[in-house]
Amino acid sequence: MGKAAAVGTAVVVCAAVGTAVVLGRRRRRRDAELLGAAEAERKKKVAAVIEDVERTLATPTALLRGISDALVVEMERGLRGDSHSQLKMLISYVDNLPTGDEHGLFYALDLGGTNFRVLRVQLGGREKRVAKQQYQEVSIPPHLMVGTSLELFDFIASVLAKFVETEGDEFHLPVGRQRELGFTFSFPVNQLSISSGTLIKWTKGFSINGAVGEDVVAELSKAMERQGLDMKVSALVNDTVGTLAGGRYMDNDVVAAIILGTGTNAAYVEHANAIPKWTGLLPKSGNMVINTEWGSFKSDKLPLSEYDKALDFESLNPGEQIYEKLISGMYLGEIVRRILLKLAHDAALFGDVVPAKLEMPFVLRTPDMSAMHHDASHDLKILGSKLKDIVGVADTSLEVRYITRHICDIVAERGARLAAAGIYGILKKLGRDKVPRDGSPMPRTVVALDGGLYEHYKKFSSCLEATLSDLLGDEASSSLVAKLANDGSGIGAALLAASHSQYADIY
Repeated sequence: MGKAAAVGTAVVVCAAVGTAVVLGRRRRRRDAELLGAAEAERKKKVAAVIEDVERTLATPTALLRGISDALVVEMERGLRGDSHSQLKMLISYVDNLPTGDEHGLFYALDLGGTNFRVLRVQLGGREKRVAKQQYQEVSIPPHLMVGTSLELFDFIASVLAKFVETEGDEFHLPVGRQRELGFTFSFPVNQLSISSGTLIKWTKGFSINGAVGEDVVAELSKAMERQGLDMKVSALVNDTVGTLAGGRYMDNDVVAAIILGTGTNAAYVEHANAIPKWTGLLPKSGNMVINTEWGSFKSDKLPLSEYDKALDFESLNPGEQIYEKLISGMYLGEIVRRILLKLAHDAALFGDVVPAKLEMPFVLRTPDMSAMHHDASHDLKILGSKLKDIVGVADTSLEVRYITRHICDIVAERGARLAAAGIYGILKKLGRDKVPRDGSPMPRTVVALDGGLYEHYKKFSSCLEATLSDLLGDEASSSLVAKLANDGSGIGAALLAASHSQYADIY
C-alpha cells in the first residue's frame, strides 16, 4: 500500500472513530436525558400521591369541630335509646365511683383477651390508699378459646382459687365476711345490673359454645362454687369503666376515661337525669357512668380516604367500627402500609419491582410505624432498618426514608386529631368545653387515658393533647389535665368491687 493510501485510510478510520465518539456521547446524553425525564416523571407521580394523601387525610380545626358536634348528637340519641344511634351508650350501673375512703381486701379478675389477670388489693382508706397489691397474669390455652363455656370458666376459677390460697398475712379479711371480686370482662355485654350481664358475642379470637346470651357473672360464680371458692362478684365492668374508676380513685376530678390501644373506647360520668332511657329510680349519687363504645361512631364528616375505604371493605366487619379504624393502634400501621403500596405501584418508590412483603396485610404494625416516625437520626438509619426487616428492601435511599416518615406523620396526626375531637365532644356534652358564663372559675377537668398507643407513641399523644388545647382555647384548656392511667382496668375493677361492696355501709 502506498503512503498516500495509508494516510487516506487513517483519515477514514479517525473520522469513523470520531463519529463513533460523537454518537456515543449523544447516545449517553440522550440516555441521560431519558433517565432524567423518567426520574422526573417518577418524582412527579410520588408528589401526586403524597399530595392526594395530604388532602384526603387533612383535619382542619373547623372539620374537627363538626365531628365533635356530630358525636354529641349521636351520644344524645344513644342516651334516648334511639335504635338507629351509632353509639350504644351502655349504662354501666356504676353510680358509686371510688372516693378514697374504701377499706378492706378486694380481688379483681381482668379478662380481655388471650391473657387474663388476677389481682388482690388491700385498701386502707384516705391515709394508706392501696396499702398492698399483688397480681398474676395467666395465658389462656388456645383450645379453651374455642371450647365450652364450662371449660373456660372452670380454668379461670381454678387459677383464681390457687391465687387466693397464696394470700399472705399482710392481707386482712375481717372474720365472717365473704371475699369480693370486681370482674373486668372486655367483650360485648348487655349489662343488667352492677353485677350481672349477658354476653352479646365473643370477639378477639374466642368462639365458645354455650355462653352467648348467658349471664357471665352467673357462669363465673358457678365455676367458683365448683372450685370450693367462696367469693362474690360485686361488680361487672368494661375495661374503660374500670380505667375511669381507677382514675377517679387517684384524682377526684376525673370525669372521663379513654382507651387508646389496639382498640379504642371511652367512658364518662353522666348526670342520671340526662339519660332518658334510664327507667329505674335515680341513683343516690345522681350520676351514672356511661360506656360509649365510641369505636362504632361514623359520620360523613370523618375524612375517609381510598385507603380507609379499602381497609374497611376487606375487614371482618365492613361498615362497622369506622372511628376505631381511623384512630386505634390496630389500624394505623396498616393505613401506612397501604399508602406505601400505592407509592410502590404508581410511582416505583422502592424500585421497578414492588416488594412482595409490602403486599401482605398488617405486615406493618403500629409499633414499627412509631419507631420509624420517631427516628431523629440524620440518615434515618432506624427507619431504613425497619423497611429492610418489614418490607424486605435492603437498600433504601434517604429520599425514600424521608417520604416514609412523612407518611407516618400524616397518618398519626390524623388519628391523634380525630381522637382529640372525640374527647372534645365528651367535654362539650358535659358542658366543660368553655368558661362558665356566670364568671365562675372553670372547674378542673381530668381525663384518664390508658393504652399502648397513647402511652408509647409520643408523637401521637403530643399531637392529641395539642389539638385538644386548640379546640378548647386558652382559658378552658388551662383547667384540663390529660393523665396516663396505667393498668386502670385491673385496679379499677377491685375498687368498684369495694365501692359496690355488700359491706359498704359498714366500712
